[in-house]
Amino acid sequence: MNFPFYIARRYLFSKKSHHAINIISAISVCGVALATMALICTMSVFNGFQDLVASFFTAIDPQLKITPSQGKTMAADDPRLTALKAYPGIKIYTETLEDHALVICGEHQAMVTIKGVDDNFAQMANLNKLLYGDGTFTLHADVLEFGVLGIQLAAQLGLGASFDTPLRVYAPQKGERVNLSNPTESFTQSELYSPGVVFAVKQAKYDTGYILTSLRFARDLFGQQGRVSAIELQLQDGVDIRQAQADIQKILGNGFTVKDRYEQQEDVFRIMEVEKLIAYLFLTFILLVASFNIIGSISMLIIDKKEDVRTLRNLGAKDNQIIRIFLFEGRMISGFGALIGIIVGITLCYLQQTYGLITLGNSSGSFVVDAYPVSVHPWDVVIVFFTVLLVSYGALWYPVRYLSKRLLD
Repeated sequence: MNFPFYIARRYLFSKKSHHAINIISAISVCGVALATMALICTMSVFNGFQDLVASFFTAIDPQLKITPSQGKTMAADDPRLTALKAYPGIKIYTETLEDHALVICGEHQAMVTIKGVDDNFAQMANLNKLLYGDGTFTLHADVLEFGVLGIQLAAQLGLGASFDTPLRVYAPQKGERVNLSNPTESFTQSELYSPGVVFAVKQAKYDTGYILTSLRFARDLFGQQGRVSAIELQLQDGVDIRQAQADIQKILGNGFTVKDRYEQQEDVFRIMEVEKLIAYLFLTFILLVASFNIIGSISMLIIDKKEDVRTLRNLGAKDNQIIRIFLFEGRMISGFGALIGIIVGITLCYLQQTYGLITLGNSSGSFVVDAYPVSVHPWDVVIVFFTVLLVSYGALWYPVRYLSKRLLD
């Protein structure tokens, strides 16, 4: 066994002549353990919220979404897109066209996003689980065009799941300047009827601002005949999304961008990642403060073992070996603290996930979830463990070497 490690281990578990050293060592372990536990729990809560958000938007966002690298629209009959249809991993291929418009219903009006979709869109998004009302998801019938509103948008316009008076939809004509004497001439006007349903995906972006309608209606409204703003794909069961994304990007080339569901919500997840990073940095600073307790414990141990050090030197121990004894002592304190903190943190996360010990509010049903969501990621545990070791080792190195040399002089 390594000689400095052997002596350090004996020092850690043996009784000291001054009982306060044992107490301070225990406090040092507890301090590191608490900081480690806080890191594990905090990062797991952020992971839980990320997973919760992901579970909401994936109900309507496609597995893969193709958009033009430049501009807002692309030709639907582009040869590269036509060639993509032969890719064996694609189960559903649907064209969409999105843009902003003004809708008016009686005395209510709102700026919305009109999303025109193919008839197979309902199969890709599995909309039947998201619909409310007595009707069915219908985009068009003969000359009538239907619009399926987000549930909160319908409430904002004073409508229910079904409405008798059609919505008036206005969109600026492409390439036209607004005629100030008669502004309505500068806008394309159309009407949308109710199919008797609204949708709810529990995400404000969609529920408060989207209307789903036919691709034909959107092209007529925005003057984008033969063009689309995106191609949305659902893959065959068992197909690796990352590999399919890379293959499709290679087929299409640089003129198109292929995004998975997380990349489609990049802004939301970037904000959450920044918040998680800031929390990690703050708790790491607290961990650094907790490491100073270890320095105090080692300092008292060095003074307490002054006679032992003299004996070891007489037996032939080198100064570098003696310094390493106290470095190992501090490292073992931080290591035990890290392991205890990780075990306690994972246990608390499991209890929170299973029993919901800490709730978000006093009223059940006031929030989407009643208790803080948690999700322990193995990679986060590894990062926390090595963070504790690096911070503790860095905080210990200079003070222990300095104090040890003073003792050896």
